Amino acid sequence: MSRGKLFVVSGPSGVGKGTVCQALLENRDDLFLSVSATTRAPRPGEENGVHYWFLSKEEFQDRVEHDQFLEWATFCENCYGTPRSKVEEKLDAGQNVLLEIEPQGALQVKERLPESVLLFVLPPSLQELRQRLIGRGTEDASVVEQRLCRAREEFQFIPKYDYVLINDEIPKAVERFAHILEVENYRTKNSQEIIDEVLKL
Repeated sequence: MSRGKLFVVSGPSGVGKGTVCQALLENRDDLFLSVSATTRAPRPGEENGVHYWFLSKEEFQDRVEHDQFLEWATFCENCYGTPRSKVEEKLDAGQNVLLEIEPQGALQVKERLPESVLLFVLPPSLQELRQRLIGRGTEDASVVEQRLCRAREEFQFIPKYDYVLINDEIPKAVERFAHILEVENYRTKNSQEIIDEVLKL
């Protein structure tokens, strides 16, 4: 059985990367969404184990010390991390895994798992990103500006990613994402089983 592929999705807060990922997952059974852990408080409607694993700072630090995260990073005074065991289990079973994390973490994953495929989600414009942040009504004006400043910093990581994905409209972004998944299946490095079957006498 061939090992699954890990697709790592990043993008600034408010760009809609979570919405795009969820819309993609609704129509596919070949992707497993890895749920990240965080020390931030849940937003209205968020469920533990569904949107994030919500941990105290003490619980998070204990898992860091026991090397239980594939990656972890601090963002806006909160910690975020990817539980290692479930991702490795799914990949070893031949399942493709979708991971939505910050650029710091994405680059840590790429270093540990060089075969990972990195995608960066962009807004149509910074003005549109500002409106999306204001529109969700979960942060005050100062936090919105903080997140916009952070977005500009994150854009510097784009050259390290394999693909960029513009989220102007959700259906279009999902379609583009699906095309990327399809293209990855036909890269030579990912197609050895197909090649071997064709060349088999």
